Amino acid sequence: MQLDAFQFDSENDPPLAAKLRPKTLEDFFGQTKIRPQVEKLISHPRHVIFWGPPGTGKTTLAHLISGQIKRELNVFSAVTSGIPELKKLIAEMLDRKKQFGKESILFIDEIHRFNKSQQDALLPYLENGDFLFIGATTEYPHTSLNKALISRVSLIELKQLEESDLIAILNRGLEDMKRPELSVYIGELAKLSNGDARFALNQLSRLQAFDQSELDDREKVLKELFEHARQYDRNANRHYDVISAFIKSIRGSDPQGALLYLAIMLDGGEAPEFIARRLMILASEDVGLANSQALQITTNAHYVTKQIGMPEARITLAHATVYLALSPKSNSAYNGINAALSFVKENPTIEVPGILSNVSPEKKNYKYPHSYPHNWVEQSYVPKGMNEKFYEPHFNGSEKALYDQYINITGIKKR
Repeated sequence: MQLDAFQFDSENDPPLAAKLRPKTLEDFFGQTKIRPQVEKLISHPRHVIFWGPPGTGKTTLAHLISGQIKRELNVFSAVTSGIPELKKLIAEMLDRKKQFGKESILFIDEIHRFNKSQQDALLPYLENGDFLFIGATTEYPHTSLNKALISRVSLIELKQLEESDLIAILNRGLEDMKRPELSVYIGELAKLSNGDARFALNQLSRLQAFDQSELDDREKVLKELFEHARQYDRNANRHYDVISAFIKSIRGSDPQGALLYLAIMLDGGEAPEFIARRLMILASEDVGLANSQALQITTNAHYVTKQIGMPEARITLAHATVYLALSPKSNSAYNGINAALSFVKENPTIEVPGILSNVSPEKKNYKYPHSYPHNWVEQSYVPKGMNEKFYEPHFNGSEKALYDQYINITGIKKR
């Protein structure tokens, strides 16, 4: 059977997740660490933004708080509406407050979809306390939201639900559906739903569309339910976690792990050019002078990726990934520029020595290296009295040969 053909009659049969939405904190499964914070929100309401993966209870908590403090919840989606609609809703809320003394809650889902000016439009109302504001986002708030908005709210992080929590929620769903025979799928649904209660309940509801003969073929049913269910949000925590694991696997010279995380990103729809850019950064930051050819390899990979796109670009990205993982590593250039930048920022303006200046009379004393044997002559290139060392050689790969050659020419002893 085709699952795409199965749809809810939203008017007569609301989604199971909506039907089972808890009314009290006692009925709210999971998120035990944040319960004290939620209890404080109920006893002493304040502006808050809940953030975390999909299906972890952000919207549910907004409804729960609304019911507990007996304030009308006005739901607004940052995905489907903009500033004109938001201003109209706020005007209606303020009018009800003025005429009837009714305190309201403005709940904005996917608040990160608002740009800076849209987020700024909320600030005066939050500052004045015209209504209680609750936001929800799947993105890390410190990178997706304005600092001005964050400074006016509390941030509460929700984690992916544990399998035990999902099992409890799914069992409640079975009771509501009155389909005990589906209980054999509860374990798999909890395991494969990526900690997302809404998704798990939606998949449980879809099981109702299978007849008994189809339900007996467990492998086929699970394949249809979860073929496209692997979680990878390019704008949320999963994105940052996987790219971090990818980078660290290459840095740690583990081609197996690097290819695993590359596959996860490609399977999740990550932009291949983003991956190629990260590889170019890695080539200089982590491979560096130990194998300078890595920068050329990754630059070429970035060009090829832009030219051919997916799915063929996966081969080029894998080529560059394995090459970097197998290469000797050195971060001496990375450390060197960071040390130099720190020195510049911590000191007054650094004057250029006269012999290196373009206008100083002392420039006549500059010694042209190409006029000397081996194209080198002893000469100071830093201000007088400066002894800081920014570059510390790593004797890995080609950097060792490069540095040895440098020593042979300059006659400077290794430190």
